Amino acid sequence: QVQLVESGGGLVQPGGSLRLSCAASGSIFSIYAMGWYRQAPGKQRELVADITIGGSTNVADSVKGRFTISRDNAKNTVYLQMNSLQLEDTAVYYCNAYKIGQVRYDYWGQGTLVTVSL
Repeated sequence: QVQLVESGGGLVQPGGSLRLSCAASGSIFSIYAMGWYRQAPGKQRELVADITIGGSTNVADSVKGRFTISRDNAKNTVYLQMNSLQLEDTAVYYCNAYKIGQVRYDYWGQGTLVTVSL
């Protein structure tokens, strides 16, 4: 099993910044990628950004240029730096890690709430 512990959510005004962190522990060997998804009220969960063990990133168009994903392999931690936050960025953000074998196997954090409000 892989355990993912998130931190860094909170309340911020439009235009502000937050940084989310997610630390992985447990059976972390062979994790291929880690990243962040988000789910706003009444909407489906969507990918925000992920990063592979090799450092390749995949970033949603809606946050490109504003959000940056990075990872510290030594600490088994992934970060999401969120700048120029907008009202529509309000959501629960979930850390994700996955392994690839015969099938993809996903692990999820408990979620952290990001609220962008005046």
